[in-house]
Amino acid sequence: MAYAAALGETDQRYYDTEAPGGVTGHPLFAVCYEWPLVLEIRERAGLAVHYPRLLHAQHDLAVHRAPRAGELLSSTARIIAAAQRTPGAFLVTRCETRGAAGELVTVSDYGALYRGVMLEGDERQISGGSFAVPVFAATLGSVAEIAVPATLGHLYSECARIWNPIHTDLAYARGAGLPGIILHGTATLALSVSRALAAFGCDPAHVRRVRCRFSGMVPMPATLEVRAAREGGEIGFETWLSGSPVVSRGSITVAGLELPG
Repeated sequence: MAYAAALGETDQRYYDTEAPGGVTGHPLFAVCYEWPLVLEIRERAGLAVHYPRLLHAQHDLAVHRAPRAGELLSSTARIIAAAQRTPGAFLVTRCETRGAAGELVTVSDYGALYRGVMLEGDERQISGGSFAVPVFAATLGSVAEIAVPATLGHLYSECARIWNPIHTDLAYARGAGLPGIILHGTATLALSVSRALAAFGCDPAHVRRVRCRFSGMVPMPATLEVRAAREGGEIGFETWLSGSPVVSRGSITVAGLELPG
């Protein structure tokens, strides 16, 4: 409920504790229970020294089933790929979360770019598949605006329990080479997903996958534009600020969306 409130959600499905099965979690809620692991594995890998240079570059979330209020989940994290990109070193961290019976609940791939950092040795990967984010074919049209208040970085940090001073501390952000504090990538993504789902009347509990590339930074305050289109069971989307995308190649897979209505 706190995560939904940080996003300004008014859909009662996120707050109705009398509903069968409890409240509905926002599709991006997995980032809350994954974040402590992401921090820990970066510490273990010796990446803390580069932390001020880190930017969330892309995200791929697979929802095998929605997490349920009150259940016990078990999460693991590991770095599964490292590659050199022109702006810096690119690392992919995979978080897998399972229920009490061992079944998969969510799997997230966090693509992180360490600006100005060079990778030592060859590029390497311990998991099959490509980490490229595909381009959605359909033409996207404007579906919503997002008003980002000046305080959202602080509110999201506390409600999501995702703390990084580049989102709240002006001196720290500028010391890290940023123009000022910027909004969390997962917050921008969550807000974009909310608007795209609402535009097509989709139930957030039916989301099965969310993918995107982060292509720009969001200062606070700001006004964002969400552009989206639907093709069968997929919603493609982008989020723009001042004529340029800050979230690109976005896609949402929704179970049952291919059905009429």
